Amino acid sequence: MGTKPDVIARRGLELSGPALRRLREVAIYARPEVSLEHQHLAHRYVIRGVESGGAIAELGRYVTFAAENGEPLFYLQPLDALGVNGVHAVVVAPVLVRVEMFRTGRTYQLLITKHQPGAMNDGRRPPLKNDVLFRGENGFLDLELWKADRKMAGSVLPQFFTRGGETLEIPAAFESVARAAALGTCCIGCSHAHYLISANGAVT
Repeated sequence: MGTKPDVIARRGLELSGPALRRLREVAIYARPEVSLEHQHLAHRYVIRGVESGGAIAELGRYVTFAAENGEPLFYLQPLDALGVNGVHAVVVAPVLVRVEMFRTGRTYQLLITKHQPGAMNDGRRPPLKNDVLFRGENGFLDLELWKADRKMAGSVLPQFFTRGGETLEIPAAFESVARAAALGTCCIGCSHAHYLISANGAVT
C-alpha cells in the first residue's frame, strides 16, 4: 500500500460518490488511469494514457497528457467512440504528465501528475513512479465557457487558492495543457482531443 499522495498520483482526482454517479448518468467517461507497458523492439518501458472526457452544461470531466516539460505530444492513434464525451486518443511516451480536471458549474478541481518507469532491479519489471506536480481544489472561474463565454474557452484558467486564502499558481510549464483541460470540461458533446496532436501536427 502506498501513501495517500502516491495513491492520488496514480489513480487521479478523488471525486465524491454523487459526482461519480452523476458523471455515469450523463455518460461522461474520462479515463485517468495510466499503465506501464513494454516495447519489445525498442527494449524499453513506456507509459500509456488515453485522452478522454467531455461535458454537459452542468458539469464536465477531462483527462489529457503532455510531455514532462508541458509540450503537446503526438498521439499513437485516435479512438472512435460510439457516443460523445468519451475516449479520444491514445498516447504512449517514456514519461507522461497527466492533467485531469473536473468542473461542476463554475467550480473546478485540477490534478497534475507525472508518470514514468521507476528504477529497474536485477532486470525485473520496474515499478510505475507517480508524482503529484499540482493539486488545486475548488478553483473558481466566473465565466460560462460552455455557453455565453464560449469564445474565451481555451484561453483562461480557474483561480485556485490555499486553505489560507493565498493564490496557488499552476506551474507555468503546464498552463497551456491546463487550459486545454479546462476547455475539455466545457466542451459539450466532446468528440475530439484538445491537447494531443496527430502526426501532421493537428489537434483532432
